[in-house]
Amino acid sequence: MKRLILMLLSVFCLALGGLEAGAQDKYPSKPVKIIVPYAPGGATDIAARILAEQMRQILGQSFVVENKPGAFGIIAIEEMARSKPDGYTLMIGNVSTNAITPVIVPKKFSINYDKDVVPVSRLVDIPAFLLVTTTNFAPKTAQELIDHTKKNPGKVRYGHVGVGSYPHYDMAFFAKRAGDLDMIAIPNKAGASGVINDMVTGDTQASFLNVASTAAMVKAGKLKPLALVNYARLPDYPDVPTMKEIGFADVGTLAWQGLFAPGGTPKEVLETLHKAAVQGLQAPAAQEAFKKQNFNIVPNKSVDEAKTWLAGEIAAWKKITSQVKIEVAE
Repeated sequence: MKRLILMLLSVFCLALGGLEAGAQDKYPSKPVKIIVPYAPGGATDIAARILAEQMRQILGQSFVVENKPGAFGIIAIEEMARSKPDGYTLMIGNVSTNAITPVIVPKKFSINYDKDVVPVSRLVDIPAFLLVTTTNFAPKTAQELIDHTKKNPGKVRYGHVGVGSYPHYDMAFFAKRAGDLDMIAIPNKAGASGVINDMVTGDTQASFLNVASTAAMVKAGKLKPLALVNYARLPDYPDVPTMKEIGFADVGTLAWQGLFAPGGTPKEVLETLHKAAVQGLQAPAAQEAFKKQNFNIVPNKSVDEAKTWLAGEIAAWKKITSQVKIEVAE
């Protein structure tokens, strides 16, 4: 009898241990790291922190944002891609880091981007302005900018956040589509804030910049929006036409932000993350926060759709970069 009791106790303990192990294995059972390929304060960082808080509430674990800027986003991408594919190291990247970088500098990667990075979902995209400075610069419409540049070849300078960034391509593509305008590209390593400062002082005259980062200077009259990259006009700027309305429907980037995981992450983990991300984006607090920034909430319907979407984005940028030649150091 004593032996029987001991055997039953052993079986019970094993069963209990199995239940506990199962409970511990349910994803997520510990904090999750989200890597951002930029310094704090930018659009990608803002999107990451809003989503991280919502996913914390939904999944019951901390989602901790870590900023790892540099090298076209490759530092962040590779750290994420080399991590264990278990859903505990993720990345929120954008069109520059996760669609343009793999196209224009593939040799800089020491990973296989197509296999080692998997999209969970697109999250938001961000309207942008085609802007000019009001400091010693006369044009007040896109056509006036075009006419002025044609009359002053090589004298109009446009700012961007880095060689090969989407604002760089956007303005170069605009110049090409507007009649091969002769404009001078001026990069600024300080990012959007540096470009804005250059425009306010009049060191550069034009740029594509997101609406959120330029709102204060537009309101102050220091910058003049000529057109809007978005699906429709914004309520806050009813007099600013879209790029489509001014005849340049194919010019300008709605800079999306997306959630990514290492290749090989289990499908059930990806689906858990996708479901939580979509639910988080729909939360009233998130919707209000994104609305204040004029961000559009645009999640994919599924993980499979996210893969198709990213493949389409990369194909689109292969086409753009073949039409607009920008020298990027390999």
